[in-house]
Amino acid sequence: MPDLLLRNVRIVPLSPRAVVPAGVVDVLVVDGVVTKVGERLSRPVGAEVYDAGGRWLVPGLWDAHTHLAQWTLGASRLDLRGTRSPAEALALVAAAAPDVEPGEAIVGMGHSAGTWDRWGTVAELDSVTGGVPAILVNHDFHHAWLNTAALDAVDLPRRDDMVQEVEWYQAYPRVAELFEATGSRPSAYRRMLTRTAALGVVGMTDFEVGVRLDDWRTRWLSGCDLLRIRVSTYADQVEDAIAEGLRTGDPLLPYEDRLTMGPLKIISDGSLGTRTAWCCDPYADDPESHGAPNQSPDELRGLLGKAHAAGLDVSTHAIGDRAVSEALAAYAETGARGRIEHAQLVRRADLAVMARLGITASVQPAHILDDREMTEGLWPGREDRCFATRWMLDAGVEIVLGSDAPVAPLDPWLAIATAVGRSRDGKTAWHPEQALTAQEALAASVDGQPSVGVGSIGDLAVVDVDPLSASVADLAAISHGGVALTTVGGRIVHQRA
Repeated sequence: MPDLLLRNVRIVPLSPRAVVPAGVVDVLVVDGVVTKVGERLSRPVGAEVYDAGGRWLVPGLWDAHTHLAQWTLGASRLDLRGTRSPAEALALVAAAAPDVEPGEAIVGMGHSAGTWDRWGTVAELDSVTGGVPAILVNHDFHHAWLNTAALDAVDLPRRDDMVQEVEWYQAYPRVAELFEATGSRPSAYRRMLTRTAALGVVGMTDFEVGVRLDDWRTRWLSGCDLLRIRVSTYADQVEDAIAEGLRTGDPLLPYEDRLTMGPLKIISDGSLGTRTAWCCDPYADDPESHGAPNQSPDELRGLLGKAHAAGLDVSTHAIGDRAVSEALAAYAETGARGRIEHAQLVRRADLAVMARLGITASVQPAHILDDREMTEGLWPGREDRCFATRWMLDAGVEIVLGSDAPVAPLDPWLAIATAVGRSRDGKTAWHPEQALTAQEALAASVDGQPSVGVGSIGDLAVVDVDPLSASVADLAAISHGGVALTTVGGRIVHQRA
């Protein structure tokens, strides 16, 4: 790859203790690493030059939690966001049904059935679709509303309610195979990655269900080699990774450090909207329900122990506080390393355990925007320990931020702005005592990279505004054209015209 000389940048410090040049400097990247920082650096022969004109330089951003197949497919799906009842969703489906070609299906996404006064029925969906298969995926991906034609097509038993949790996860690969092949092509992924690079993103962890390691190898060799991708595996496929001798961080292709083995992903409980997140206290609208685990304690420990023995980190989905506690006990007993994904509802005592064990909290701040009212209704009196990022940092827990795309947009600037402002649409900040500073939120979004300096990786983003002094609105607006340049290993992957 060619060397790269960035001229006239202002380096953004990622901690109060970081020492960075006070003014405008040049930065030289050689063989993917920053080798010089200073004023008016000489241009090496053959080096590309980019004049930033005094803009701000940060390490390239990461989205620590994505479902990339779902996000890529989103462009071709029926948008059900904002529907407030089954009737509103059915009206959109009815309008779309006449345009569906033979052999195709209506695949919708984005509704939040947990906010409706009731769930829709299969009979209702049948009434507006007839024989056209219809699959409406809840925004949190923990359940889906299928009509009879779709249930039959993916070999699920007929019923009159929704398909939930493990049964849905097992059925989804068949849905993608039958109805969404076009949106899964490498060309669709390449378009998605190009749009993502324009946000200053240099890497993502992919937690897609049903994706095999060879799927990403094929995509990569078909032109999807733009950003860094860590590919997770699930319990039903982890033996394949172990058989290959893959450890977390190993390249999936020879001599390619941008496509690597990620963690084992375990979904230990459900979600708030489906009332399946496993909690210490009952749900307000169902005093008999605390949610539920998806594995027994022995099963959870067995999975963590197997991964740890094979050199795999473990990312454990745990939304309810009981699920977080049980996951931490399993990490402690097995010695496994990794993360708690979501950690949406936590007890403060558990954060001290998380810090002691060195377990990272992988948090998706933009969920605050969708879940605050539902949280107040279902977990009253517990809102102060939801998305408790200030408690986490104060306890010494490392935080990484992500989106859970497509549950929230794959947009790290939205995540950063929400972690700081904890609000949108002019509403008051939701439990602002848990807010991060812009510097803390940015540091949690760069995959642990330090402030740009000699020896740092040449994964970089040049932005129009100083993210440390920008307003919350201006932080969120960076994703709307505010990134001038993105580089991965010194290679330019986005340059604004």
